[in-house]
Amino acid sequence: MAKFCGIIGFVKTEETEPGIWEEKCEERTYYGDIIRNTRNIGSTNSVNGDVNINNNISIVADPFANENLQYMRYIIYKGMKVNITSVTIEYPRIILIMGGVYNGEQARIAE
Repeated sequence: MAKFCGIIGFVKTEETEPGIWEEKCEERTYYGDIIRNTRNIGSTNSVNGDVNINNNISIVADPFANENLQYMRYIIYKGMKVNITSVTIEYPRIILIMGGVYNGEQARIAE
C-alpha cells in the first residue's frame, strides 16, 4: 500500500460584510495511505476528454478534520488540485474519494 502525505483544502463560506459572503480557504497537511489508485478518461463532446482521478485515500483523522468534514473540498495529489467527491468516516481514519480537477476557490499566499 502506497503512503500519502499531502495537502487538503477546506473551503468555508463566511460573511465578510453584512450581505456579502465570500469563500475562505484553509489548507492543512495530512498523512495516510493510498488504498485505491485509478484514473478514468471520460468521453465528452469536447476535443480533449475529462480526466478523473478515482483514488481513495485514507488519512489519519485529527480533531480539525473531524469537525470540518463538510468543508473538505480538494486534495493536492501529484501537484494537481483534485475534487473530493465523497468522505467516509472509519474512525480513527477518514476515507477520501477523489474526482475531477478542482477549479474553485484556492488558498491565498501571504505577501
